[in-house]
Amino acid sequence: MTTVRAQHSSVWFVNYEEALASAKVLDRPVLVSFSGSDWCNNCMRLSKELFETASFLRFADENLILLNLDFPAKKQNKLSKELTEQNDQLAEKFNKKGSFPLTLLLNKHGQLIGPMDYPLSSVEDYLENIDQLIE
Repeated sequence: MTTVRAQHSSVWFVNYEEALASAKVLDRPVLVSFSGSDWCNNCMRLSKELFETASFLRFADENLILLNLDFPAKKQNKLSKELTEQNDQLAEKFNKKGSFPLTLLLNKHGQLIGPMDYPLSSVEDYLENIDQLIE
């Protein structure tokens, strides 16, 4: 029997605990993206120019657990009470300045490894930056 695999299996978690559990099982760091999906133009640009590229998705498939912490402004995009509380608590811990976009690497135990540089000069430079932080 043949198994058909999707081109990229990267999934963006929205639940911090689920992302950490996956990170522990797979022994990978967690890339955390603080975004304002419906109001932050730089967040949308980062998503399009980096997170949606084949190079990033290939790299993430093999090396990362992805966690998106969204802070939408529009009423129709409002998150559940639980996700809003979780994201607010994580922003208090990791994003006190309220920077958007902000991308961080955490180890599998949820400890900060470091922030990612933005804006990016190229996808390859960004991936190299991640590689250096992981080592």
